[in-house]
Amino acid sequence: QTISGEHGLDGDGQYNGTSDLQLERMNVYFNHASGDKYVPRAVLVDLEPGTMDAVRSGPFGKLFRPDNFVFGQSGAGNNWAKGHYTEGAELVDQVIDVVRREAEACDCLQGFQITHSLGGGTGAGMGTLLISKIREEFPDRM
Repeated sequence: QTISGEHGLDGDGQYNGTSDLQLERMNVYFNHASGDKYVPRAVLVDLEPGTMDAVRSGPFGKLFRPDNFVFGQSGAGNNWAKGHYTEGAELVDQVIDVVRREAEACDCLQGFQITHSLGGGTGAGMGTLLISKIREEFPDRM
């Protein structure tokens, strides 16, 4: 929501800003889509569907590509080991596929900006697993 606002986008991905600088830097975080809309180059991940449902039904939910939501069904119950070794390990390849697709669509990939929690099963457990997998896949971009 913050990044969209900084770039002059509303909840539907329409540009309503007033600055040429906003448009010039739009492609850092967004892809230009049909209908003069912008779509975030974001992958949203959780080990349980509740958080993703909340994002999708929120004011900016329509902004994201539906296939960039990757989520499990059982969660990790705030358990780092479940997020890293079991539940997260089952989902991480699917996440990497989405990350790879987004990276390949970039003209000049410079790196990744990752936002995750420092505790719990998904943020800490799967987060560390995902970062190590991204480093394997893109060693010069991490």
